[in-house]
Amino acid sequence: MSMSLAQRVLLTWIFSLIFLIMLVLKLDKKIQWNWFLVFLPVWTFDAILLLMLIVKMAGRCKPGFDPRNGAENLKKRVWYLVAILLKLAFCLTLCVKLERLMEIRLSFVCIPLWTLLIGAMVELGYSVFHFRRD
Repeated sequence: MSMSLAQRVLLTWIFSLIFLIMLVLKLDKKIQWNWFLVFLPVWTFDAILLLMLIVKMAGRCKPGFDPRNGAENLKKRVWYLVAILLKLAFCLTLCVKLERLMEIRLSFVCIPLWTLLIGAMVELGYSVFHFRRD
């Protein structure tokens, strides 16, 4: 289940465009949909990414796989999995706040987003300043 770069970019653009159109219609009060429906393209895209990531991670379980070759790759994929789950948690809590299903402070809604951003900065810093010792 691999996609070319062009397919991934096209898929990202399509889901982003659909989400932005639905968001603008909701904010302009042209549609009276639930916020969970407005965020449906985001969750669909994340579900596709999650499925692809799980399939790639499950490939490590096949016979003949040498785990010494992919230790760094596994760490990166685990980080991607955590990042997707944090993004989903942020979107879910944001929808709960916008629908007023629970009284949640905005600072609590943003905790998954802040955690994701801090993790992304650490990952970026590690990839930029990490030097291999041969």
